[in-house]
Amino acid sequence: MSEVRVLVGTCKGAFVLTSDAKRERWDISGPHFGGWEIYHLKGSPADPNRLYASQSSGWFGQLIQRSNDGGKTWEPVGNKFVYDGVPATHQWYDGTPHPWEFARVWHLEPSLIDPDTVYAGVEDAALFRSIDGGQTWQELSGLRGHGSGPSWQPGAGGMCLHTILLDPSDPGRIFIAISAAGVFRTDDAGKTWRPINRGLKSEQISDPHAEVGHCVHRIAMHRSRPGVLFMQKHWDVMRSDDAGESWQEVSGNLPTDFGFPIDVHKHEPETIYVVPIKSDSEHYPPEGKLRVYRSRTGGHEWEALTKGLPQSDCYVNVLRDAMAVDSFDPCGVYFGTTGGQVYASADAGDSWVPIVRDLPRVLSVEVQTLP
Repeated sequence: MSEVRVLVGTCKGAFVLTSDAKRERWDISGPHFGGWEIYHLKGSPADPNRLYASQSSGWFGQLIQRSNDGGKTWEPVGNKFVYDGVPATHQWYDGTPHPWEFARVWHLEPSLIDPDTVYAGVEDAALFRSIDGGQTWQELSGLRGHGSGPSWQPGAGGMCLHTILLDPSDPGRIFIAISAAGVFRTDDAGKTWRPINRGLKSEQISDPHAEVGHCVHRIAMHRSRPGVLFMQKHWDVMRSDDAGESWQEVSGNLPTDFGFPIDVHKHEPETIYVVPIKSDSEHYPPEGKLRVYRSRTGGHEWEALTKGLPQSDCYVNVLRDAMAVDSFDPCGVYFGTTGGQVYASADAGDSWVPIVRDLPRVLSVEVQTLP
């Protein structure tokens, strides 16, 4: 029987939650790396047993952990991040007028076809790639070499490259998002990059045609339509129908258009999910009501999904990498909170149940649907 594996990264370890296709009973494994910050945990689409985890500590720096058996056992890899032949340490600077600090890996994105190829988005904003299962890493330096690089600024959480989207129809095309710089695209597998932020507006940027500087929180796509992108921005929910060449706002009737995660239904490319937060200074749900909002029209019109979620005195946040979907039918939707709850919906968001409570602060949630 098919099963689902939910990979949860927290500020004090990783947890692996498994269930069958009914998604009613859950087995919990963890904490793996107890006490360590696991900023992101993701499985390879090419090999269901291959998992990668970003493990970091203010004392001991950054490691990548790899599992070849679905999370039962792990081995440390990837303590060799290299820029232009020079090893990058936890506090490493490249000598430029704008020093670059290697603080942590925010996001890991395994290749769609090769379990040994994986990308890493780091802070300060840079993109690395490994082709040997995470053992060694080389920077795709064309991104930081873009002429706008010196003008990038950190968001409240740091200057992080937090989103990596691989185009399943074009192996040379990759989208990345940086807070606070914006969205960039390569069409030659990372050699050259260009910003794709036309149509974005930000209060702190006076130039309406600014090439970079926008605080993008998350971007998402449906694999069947890689030219259609959805974005949760610092303020505004946005959509692009031309691979990021232009963006239009689709915040519609949301109670607030500030938030962090955004995701797309696995089988319905016009169905998207967001979790509105009150404001950029008050990171909790409006009115203390935890509500996921769903649009079945690709934006503009939104409905609140509340069944099973706390509707009073709830003051948690849902971070940018803490929402994911499975590929069962009906589609499952999952998200984790800063209060340590992981919620699941086995009916595309119509109803929710907490599948685990009282975890450490949840930093990321990813899902694997297994045969």
